[in-house]
This record gives sequence, structure tokens and C-alpha cells, in this order.
Amino acid sequence: MTLHSKLASGLMFAALASGTALAADLKIGLLEDISGDLALLGKPKLNGSLLAVEEINKAGGIMGRKIELIHLDPQGDNARYQEFARRLLSKDKVDVLIGGITSASREAVRPIINKTDTPYIYTNQYEGGVCDANMVSNGAIPEQQFSTLIPYMVETFGKNVYVIAADYNFGQLSAEWNRSILKTLGGKVVGEEFIPLGVSQFAQTIQNIQKAKPDWILTINVGAAQDSFFEQAAAAKLNLPMGSSIKVMLGFEHKRFAAPALNRMHATANWFEEIDTPAAEDFKKRWRAKFPSETYINDMGYNAYTAVYMYKQMVEGAKSTKLADLRKFIQTGKACIEAPEGQICIDPKSQHTSHRMRLIAVGEKHEVKVIKDYGVIQPYWLGQIGCDLTKNNDKKQYSPSDLPKKKS
Repeated sequence: MTLHSKLASGLMFAALASGTALAADLKIGLLEDISGDLALLGKPKLNGSLLAVEEINKAGGIMGRKIELIHLDPQGDNARYQEFARRLLSKDKVDVLIGGITSASREAVRPIINKTDTPYIYTNQYEGGVCDANMVSNGAIPEQQFSTLIPYMVETFGKNVYVIAADYNFGQLSAEWNRSILKTLGGKVVGEEFIPLGVSQFAQTIQNIQKAKPDWILTINVGAAQDSFFEQAAAAKLNLPMGSSIKVMLGFEHKRFAAPALNRMHATANWFEEIDTPAAEDFKKRWRAKFPSETYINDMGYNAYTAVYMYKQMVEGAKSTKLADLRKFIQTGKACIEAPEGQICIDPKSQHTSHRMRLIAVGEKHEVKVIKDYGVIQPYWLGQIGCDLTKNNDKKQYSPSDLPKKKS
């Protein structure tokens, strides 16, 4: 299969056929895995990008320029992420780079982007902490997810937690966030396992959980292989409450696995397909018209869609595609769009995005219900600890145990 697919040709034809005369292309470079272990997450991201580009081009493009979408499939390989990022920047000369699934892929790309004046939009929920002027993050972060989820789980189910996490920076730093928040709640981690990507056998892990007798499990395992845990845990009749920052809305496990594998799963999410507001219903109708066979419109696909619209808003607000001009516009506080979840805005200090957060729970028949609506939560943590991209470009990722050094 070819790794380099120029997807713009059909979009160009659609724009010309509609009679829309657009100026020279504005190029979006897209890095998304549509093969490999993370393909089930990456395919919706590609589709969300395609839908947004099609809609924007049909409506006249960005400042009268047609979008050309150039997609490369890194297949989950971080070395390919770096190779393809360089290709998109140097050969294709894209105006913006969007995408990446794992935090490891983001951190592989970020040093390359930082040698350029090209903006980068990371479109996933993640473990938070990146203070970098070249990067805009439009997914949910710990203060929007863990700071809501973990207190609920402790109050509802108990203070003893067992953690299963993917063994790379997302899982490790998310587990650190869990420990930090638990400490303030008087909670205890009774077990913690970091699982390499690709592992699919969990008999020993299930035995370890049974022996530890936790009140609930924090499941921050990643990928198709690691998701085998849920079927195996159900077969072993583990039936413990579960909490996650990524399940249901990202991996749509409640659709992929037979009930009751995801029974008693809880997650905090800015988007999940079961949202039934008029804006969400309109978005789902348009998505389904273009991709009728998609299993589930997940948070990653949704974020990919909104990222293109947010980029459009930034370019038109700045009247420029240059990074410095985009950042000046972000600093006005007006980098906001009306998204299917509601209005979302980029915080000037951290360049992370506000979101309307809901706590959802999965029932025995895999029905999803909203337990609590937290309303809009701002991305406040980076600003509180001293990240201020309006003044300094740290180019660093912080965590609860690695905070900015106090300036003398």
C-alpha cells in the first residue's frame, strides 16, 4: 500500500464543480495512523479531517483559498512520524501540521516542528502539560478529566484503586496525575501495571487485581490489543467499577465488545456520539451522510473535525497563516468556534482548549448515560504553575512532579 495519499484532488473537483473560485491552495499536512494497532482510532481522525475540509472548501475555503489536505500514514511508528513530518514541512511546505495519536508520536514530532515557524495542532485527549508556542492542543486534558472523574470514583466506590496503563508517556504521566489527585483525597493505589503496547493477554493482571481487592480500576490501556483486557475481565467475572480518561469516547469499546464487557465503566468526555443536543445531532447527521459505515463517531474524529475549523478561525482572525500572527490572534482570547459540543476557545497562556465536560457511565447492556454535566472547564493547570506563552516559550512538557522552576 502507498503511505502517501494526496486526498485533495477529489475536494478540488468538488469545489470547482460547485462554481467556487478559490485562490492558491492552503496546505494542511495530516499525520494519522490508518493502519497498525491504532488504526481503529486513526481512521475516524482522517474522516473528521476530510469532512471538515469538504465543508469548508464548499463554503469558499479559508480567506478565499482552497484547502489541500495531504495525508501520510505513519502506521504507529514514531520514526515514520519524524520522517513524514520532515517531508510535509520541507517538500510539501504545508501551512499547518495536524495530528498524531499517541503522546509518544506527538513528542517525536514536536522537536521537528520547533525548528520551523509552522503551527502544529495536536488533536487528542492527552496527559497534559505541554507548554510550547508552536503547538495548539484541542483535546481534553487532566484538569478537565481526572480532576472530575477521580473524585467521583473515590466518593462513589472507594479509595483503593488499581491502575492498568499503557507503558509510554501517556500512561505513565496519567498514572502520575492519578496518584497526585488521590493523595489529596486520601486515596491509595493498591496496584499499578504499565503494559507495553501490543500486549493482549491479561490473565496475570486479572489475578493481580483479584488479589489486591481494589474498590475500582483506572483503565488507561491503549490500542486494540490492550483492549482485550475488557473481554478477559468479563470472562473472569471481575465486574469492578472502572474509570478512564479515554474509554468509550475514544475507543468505543462499548460498541466493539459484547455486553457486559464495559459494564460499570465511567469516563469524563467532551464528546461522545450519544450526546443528543441539536448541534450534536446536526453534526452526526452530516458525518453519517459522508461515512455511513463508521462504527462510532469517536472523540478523536470529532477533535480532528473541530481542529480544521479552529485553524480556519485563527487564520481568518489573524488574516495570516504565519505562526507569529496566529499566536497574536490567540492572545486576543477570540480563538473560539461553535463546535458540536458547544463553544470552545483556546486559552492564550497555554494554547489548550476549553471544553464542556460530562461524566458518562456504561450500563450492563452497554447503554451510555450522563451522570453529571460539569459545564465548560477551562484549561487552567498550566497557567497556574507558570506556563505563559504570551511571555515565554518553554518548549517543555510539565507534570505534577516536574513543575517550572521559579524565575529569580
